[in-house]
Amino acid sequence: MDRLDQVLATAGPLLRRVDDVLATTGAPAAHEVWGELRRVRLLPGAAAEAVAALRPAAFHEVVPELRANARACVETAADLPEPGEWSGEAAEAYEDVRRRAVADLSGGDESLDERLEATADLAEALTDWMAATRADLAEVLAAVLVSGQALTLTAPAHAALPPATAETAAAADVAVHVLRSIADNYLEAADLLRGSRDLA
Repeated sequence: MDRLDQVLATAGPLLRRVDDVLATTGAPAAHEVWGELRRVRLLPGAAAEAVAALRPAAFHEVVPELRANARACVETAADLPEPGEWSGEAAEAYEDVRRRAVADLSGGDESLDERLEATADLAEALTDWMAATRADLAEVLAAVLVSGQALTLTAPAHAALPPATAETAAAADVAVHVLRSIADNYLEAADLLRGSRDLA
């Protein structure tokens, strides 16, 4: 359990209230929350849950295995025996296959060992991105929880009533902070994935 898990447990009711208010009354017409909603395409509560579902450890755990497999490719390529004293058409055919296998396993930009290393690099980058995204959202939620907007939205007297104008504005303000953090971080992930298209 990291800080996001801890903060989200406390912020959950507030985010649900924000989602309810936005779903019921929308937001002020000129409010910047509309731009953030278009970027994320989720209400803040659902978006925060999506970030909470990110598990950096799962990606981190595969990195050593990927790098070990890359080393195994290099070792296997180095261990493929040359024809030696063997000669003739069969030896030539074997050597042709051996060289192609060596090239496929190790050395070139498209060789298996390089692709495994690139995949490990991507997994490490995604691990770092997930951890940073979770940390950023935790910081935003912690700040939102002590804001005047949170107080407006969680006042018991308002809980059972249709949202008032102040609550609608407060929900939109909270949503902007949450959604902007998520949207900005997801842009970084999109850049990472675009940079790794050659692995597909």
